[in-house]
Amino acid sequence: MHKILVILVCLAGNLVLAHDIHSEEGTLRQWSVVEENTIIEGSFYMFRDGNVYIERPDHQVIQYPLSSFSEEDQMVIVQKVKKIEALNNGSQSFQENDISGYFLGMVIFLFLTLTILVYFFRKKKQMRYVVPILIVVFCLLLYGFSKRMLLVTDPAFINSAFEPFSATVGTSYDLDYFYVHSKGIPDHEMMVGISNQGWQQQVPIPQCYIDDNAWSIPLNPVIASTPVPVNANHFTRGAIAIAANGIPIFNPFTNAGVDAFEDGQLDVYGGHSGRADDYHYHIAPLHLISLGQTSPTLPIAFGFDGFAVYGGLEPDGTAMQPLDANHGHYFNGVYHYHGTTEAPYMIGNMVGEVTEDATLQIVPQAQASPVRTENWEPLAGALITSCDDNGTDNGYNLSYTLNGVPGYGTNYSWDASGTYTFDYVTPAGTTTIDYNGFTQCDVPLSVTDIAIRENRIIAYPNPFKTSISIENTLGNEEFILIDSMGKEVYSGTDIERQNFSFLARGIYFLKINGNKTPVIKLLKE
Repeated sequence: MHKILVILVCLAGNLVLAHDIHSEEGTLRQWSVVEENTIIEGSFYMFRDGNVYIERPDHQVIQYPLSSFSEEDQMVIVQKVKKIEALNNGSQSFQENDISGYFLGMVIFLFLTLTILVYFFRKKKQMRYVVPILIVVFCLLLYGFSKRMLLVTDPAFINSAFEPFSATVGTSYDLDYFYVHSKGIPDHEMMVGISNQGWQQQVPIPQCYIDDNAWSIPLNPVIASTPVPVNANHFTRGAIAIAANGIPIFNPFTNAGVDAFEDGQLDVYGGHSGRADDYHYHIAPLHLISLGQTSPTLPIAFGFDGFAVYGGLEPDGTAMQPLDANHGHYFNGVYHYHGTTEAPYMIGNMVGEVTEDATLQIVPQAQASPVRTENWEPLAGALITSCDDNGTDNGYNLSYTLNGVPGYGTNYSWDASGTYTFDYVTPAGTTTIDYNGFTQCDVPLSVTDIAIRENRIIAYPNPFKTSISIENTLGNEEFILIDSMGKEVYSGTDIERQNFSFLARGIYFLKINGNKTPVIKLLKE
């Protein structure tokens, strides 16, 4: 009889533990695009700026305006939109709908188990086994749940990490991602300290990691069933995380398979410039704490799987607890990483689910814009001695010695038209080369200041509370404001004079009358 009971309990427990709370995530769906009278197959990828992104089975991502879909498909998308209302005041929390189903199964299982135990062990002497068995089963259920839990991160929590750098770093968010806007240039000296075999003749050029090219942190991270290692075989192209000062952080291993730090390729702050003349780190930015630029209890970075990276302290200020094989641990039920001075420095394995493309980079992510076309190689014997602003805020002067001989340098600047002038200095003279590149940009500096620029219309603040201001170069247009369900809540030409305090919190679309595509997505606080 005891053996039968054990088998029944194990079978019931297996059924509950086998429940996948993410069984519908990534499911392919037939989407009806009414305007083109076509059916496309794919999974919902994200919703941004009024456009729906669908990932096809071949991993190609395509986009359509929300209004292009059938009413049924729009309702499915709207349900996704409503997730933003679940964002709470904590840092990260369980997704409510997923938990409810799982815990309902737990309750049913425990009830059935208790009923069976009471029936077979009615005698008081044997009832003492009931409580220990239930405790073991409950712990197993919690363990199984913790391996596949879905989290929702409060944007305010992520923003707190970037707030100390708000003078140069902008932030925004939508339903799926928290976006970091920056130029990729830190507030500390760059390049000095790279050893004489490590410099590949690249220099730091400010990039435009803004708007659609901003860095993306998932707001709904999912614990991966098998964490992917950050090593010489994975994520060797592009960034794996973004530092709190807006500088991307790459794999410690370069695309050549060597540890950049141990190979002497990094400056004293753990960074250098890549082939696109883009500055980035390869190790944890612990200097943000040692330089006093951020609090030791705030995250110093966020991985592109959605989880925070802390320094030597826990979020409550206590000493760092022992780290697991992923270089992190759970703290108050939420996972985070820690930066250290020893390998793997920050992230050993990606605990959260990420997508790695064929080029071995995490997608989506921002891209740098190269200016120079030469294939620069390591300059043996070079030792960088300084990299200073040129004094006119449009370039840098980099000096180095070559085999101990001074007088070498790369002085470069840019103008408003996107012309980059490089002076390659040697003791024998200077060679000047002009390159055609991108025009430098301004970084939108905060959530409330960010304006989505589309069709030469700017609406701000975003999020808004009572009023909306408009910068419009298209003329005296009639604006229409609709909610996430497609209901019109305002139409007219004097939108700036309206008081929208009566509107419910949520997502709204501002469009021009006659234009089917929502041009600006606004958040109402």
